Amino acid sequence: MIRLFNHWFTWRSVAGMLFDFSFLIVSLIIALMWINSGLPINLQQVVLYAVLFAAAMLSINALLGLYQRTANRLTTETRARAVLSIYLAIPVAYTIYALLPIAAVNRDLIHLSAMSAVFGMLVTRVGATHAPTAKLLQRRILVFGTGYQAAAVKRALEHSDPSAEIIGFFPGINEDQPQVQPNMILSRERSLTDTARNLNADEIVVALSERRGGSMPLRELLDCKLQGIRVLDLASHFEQTLGQIRLDSLYAGWLIFGDGFRQGTFRTVVKRLFDIVCASILIILALPVMAIAALLIVVEDGFPLLYRQERVGLNGRLFNVIKFRSMRRDAEKDGKPIWAQAQDNRATRVGQVIRKLRVDELPQLFSVLKGDMSLVGPRPERPFFVDQLTKEIPFYAVRHSVKPGVTGWAQVRYHYGATVEDSAEKLQYDLYYVKNHSLFLDIVVLFETVGVVLTGKGAH
Repeated sequence: MIRLFNHWFTWRSVAGMLFDFSFLIVSLIIALMWINSGLPINLQQVVLYAVLFAAAMLSINALLGLYQRTANRLTTETRARAVLSIYLAIPVAYTIYALLPIAAVNRDLIHLSAMSAVFGMLVTRVGATHAPTAKLLQRRILVFGTGYQAAAVKRALEHSDPSAEIIGFFPGINEDQPQVQPNMILSRERSLTDTARNLNADEIVVALSERRGGSMPLRELLDCKLQGIRVLDLASHFEQTLGQIRLDSLYAGWLIFGDGFRQGTFRTVVKRLFDIVCASILIILALPVMAIAALLIVVEDGFPLLYRQERVGLNGRLFNVIKFRSMRRDAEKDGKPIWAQAQDNRATRVGQVIRKLRVDELPQLFSVLKGDMSLVGPRPERPFFVDQLTKEIPFYAVRHSVKPGVTGWAQVRYHYGATVEDSAEKLQYDLYYVKNHSLFLDIVVLFETVGVVLTGKGAH
């Protein structure tokens, strides 16, 4: 794993982005130099065009999720995203050429070269996504433990990081019944240090279900670290691998003494300026969409257009969230709060569409300008549910240390949830955001939000 601006990426994702960026630039420059037929070409203009085009295509691929860390995507799904990327590349190539005309070179030849480079890059990307990870990029992981937490580590790695290879499970002294395959349990005849060295482990994940009674060999773990082997506790492992902070491996000391969870003045000012600029631009761009949505709501179910509801914001302060009304006017006629469901029968036909496309969220951009919300942050909940969840879920109140967002890390990483259990799962992603939030992570979330809207995943 590699950390960039407080956010964790797999080496495979970073290598893929760097390769695609370089592939497009080199391919386009070679093609243009080869087809010029002796015509004078301004090399600086060609390089600038290639860099801008490569950056735009990298952004499109990121929006379509071609660099997301996942191990269970079908090849057909990746191919479909690649085809969509090609279609989006055409207007991008024409737009950049129009903004940066290159003298004395045929426009059609430039576009043909650009499309050829994109096609070659995407063919390579589809193949690389589903190809076995090269030995150079593989991580050899030794799991210290054999219980339910060790099994959770195995499931997480299989789901999210195909470059990780578990080389075995080293049993603790006082652990209960093993929850992993017996053939992967290592012998205790050798010490943990010797076992890790003999197996060429790159990383040790401490996943003991029982730590009392001398179960934690601190001296051996320190020796492993001094020999260049990374040693991670369970909370840090899940933070890096899944982009979440697991509640079952979390304790107050880790939150207090660990890094992150910084809310400095500079970060607050930068985030506020980013919110104002982006929200203003998005409101202008979304005005036609909001006008159409408002008209359709009135035609189907009359007024009111908007839906106001009290939510809990920064430091527990209450504010009114504003959304386009997507449910019937009598959705909560008995006055009792009800969880919104994935396929809610209270939603109107127009409401089902605007919720799927996230159009119902657009009026919240005005709450961002007002300062009640941010573009990115944990989703605000109703006071009734906050009181319930604070009692049932540990550390739930931590999410209120930052402004709630129109979109968030939990919204793009976890499917739509409508239960206490779902709220606990989403809280794990919210805690990751609160711990590591930065302008870069906000941009990553906005990119993935566009991807969610384009693919329809997670939107209800």
